[in-house]
Amino acid sequence: MKKYLTLVLIIFSSVVFAQEKYWQQHVNYNIDVTLNDQEKSLKGFETIVYKNNSPSSLDFIWFHIWPNAYKNENTALFEQLKSDTARAGKLDKYTYGSIEGLNFKVNGKVAATAAHPNPKYIDIIKVKLASPLKPGDSVKITTDFKVKLPSYFSRSGFADGEFMVCQWYPKPAVFDKNGWHEFPYLDMGEYYSDYASFNVNITVPAEYVVGATGVLQNADELAAYKSVGAKNVANRTAKPVLYIPKNSKGLKKLNYKMNNVPDFAWFADKDFVIQYDTARLASGKVVDAFTYYHNKDSTLWNYSIEYAKDAVKRYSKWIGEYEYPVVQVVEGPKNNSSGGMEYPTITLITSPDAKKESLDAVIAHEVGHNWFMSMLGSNERQHAWQDEGLNTYFQFRYEAEKYRSNSIFGNAIPIEVQALPVDKFLNAIYGALSGIPMQSAIDLPSDQFKSSDEYSTASYLKTALWLYILENAVGREKLDAAFQHYFKLWTGKHPQPADLKAAFEESLGTNLDRYFQLLNKEGKFE
Repeated sequence: MKKYLTLVLIIFSSVVFAQEKYWQQHVNYNIDVTLNDQEKSLKGFETIVYKNNSPSSLDFIWFHIWPNAYKNENTALFEQLKSDTARAGKLDKYTYGSIEGLNFKVNGKVAATAAHPNPKYIDIIKVKLASPLKPGDSVKITTDFKVKLPSYFSRSGFADGEFMVCQWYPKPAVFDKNGWHEFPYLDMGEYYSDYASFNVNITVPAEYVVGATGVLQNADELAAYKSVGAKNVANRTAKPVLYIPKNSKGLKKLNYKMNNVPDFAWFADKDFVIQYDTARLASGKVVDAFTYYHNKDSTLWNYSIEYAKDAVKRYSKWIGEYEYPVVQVVEGPKNNSSGGMEYPTITLITSPDAKKESLDAVIAHEVGHNWFMSMLGSNERQHAWQDEGLNTYFQFRYEAEKYRSNSIFGNAIPIEVQALPVDKFLNAIYGALSGIPMQSAIDLPSDQFKSSDEYSTASYLKTALWLYILENAVGREKLDAAFQHYFKLWTGKHPQPADLKAAFEESLGTNLDRYFQLLNKEGKFE
C-alpha cells in the first residue's frame, strides 16, 4: 500500500509541475504592405502561423484591429481622451482612421468572425476556428487589410509629410495563464503582445527613407543608409548629406526581418537626415545604430547617434546585454503627444529638442524600453509600472551620471545640488520627488487611473522612488545584480510582478514582502 501511495504522490507531483510550467504562445508573421502617401493609406496582406503552446484547446483567437480605434467618437480611445482634461487637447484638430477589407481565412478556408460584445471595442474581433486548436498545434491565418491612417494625435498616423505606422496590422491578442487579454487601444495605456517572428515587405515611393523594426535585408539600400549616415556623423556641423535613391520615381520594396520581438513599427519621410555608427558592448558585440531626423538648421539631433549608443551601452552594463543587432531613433513631429513612443529596435521621439540634456534623456528612456517592454515583455496595460517605472529609475541614473540633471525638475535644480557627487545628487532628487503628491497606488491597470497625470505620477515617478527606497535598503550593487538576475531569467518571456519579486528575492537572499506591499499603497510612502 505504501508503494502505491508513493507512486500516486509522484504522479500527482508531476501533474502539479506540468500545470505550473511556464508557457507562452508564438506567432510568425509574413506581411506585405504598400503605402499610398497621397491617400494616407496602407494596403496589405498578412499570413500568420499561430502556435498554441498552452495546455488548453482554443476554439477562437481574439485579434486586435487597432486602426479602428480611430474610426469614430464612440470608441474606447476617444472616450478616454475626451474624459481626461490633460489629454483632451489632442482632439483640437484631427482626422479619423480605420481598417477594412478583412477576410480572415483559417488553413485556407473562410473563417467566421464575431464582434466584441462591448460596442466601444470595435478595434477587437474574434476569429473562430472550425476545429479546436490543440496544445502544441499551429494554425495558418491569412487576411487582406486596408488601413486609413489618422492624423497623428495618438501614436499612429501622419503629420508634415512623415508617416508613423504603428498599431497597423491585425494582431492576435495574448492568451496566457490568466486567459485572453483582448483589450482595446487606448492613449493612456500601452500593450501586451506575444513574441513573434516578423518578415515584412514594405513598398513605398522610392524617395522615402524608412526606419523599421528589425534588420533591413536590401543590401543596396542598407549600404546607402550606412554610407550617408557615416558621412553625417563624421562632419556634424556641415550641411547634411542626404539620401538619394537610385531611381527617384516609382516604388521600392524593402524587406525587414526580426525574430523574438513583441511588435513591429515603421516610419517614413522624404526629409530624413540619416546618422549611422556602431556601438561596441562590453562583450565585444557590435550593434548597428541609426538615427533619422528632420533636415533643419541648428538641430541638436546632430549628436543623437551618441545618445542612442550611450543608452545601449549603459543599459547593457546595468541590466543585461542588448540582444538585438540594431538600435534606431526617429525624430517625429512636434505635437501634443508624449515625448516618445517605443517599439522593438526603434523608437519615435516627439519632444522638442530645447536642450541636449532633455533630448539625450528622452532618447535614453525610449531606447531603454528595449529592455522594459521588448526583451522583458510584461503586461503594460495591467502593470504599467513594471515597464515605465523600472525604466524611469535607470533613466534618472543616466541623467545624473552624465549631466547632474533630471527631466522632472529641469532648471529648478539649484547649482549647489548640481555640484554634488552622483550618489548625493540622486539622493537630493529623490528627496524632492518624495514631496510630490502621489495619491494613486502604483499597481493599478492603466485604464483605472483617474487621469493621465495620476497614471504618469504613479507608473513613472512613484515607481522610481520605490526602487530607490529598495536600493537604499540593499545597496546599488546588489540591486543591479538583482535586475541582472531578473533579466537573465525572464528575457523573451512575460514576467508578472510576482516573477520580479521572486527573482529579486532569489538574488538578494531576503524576503521583500514589505517593499512589494508598497506597490498597493495610496498616498506617500512613510
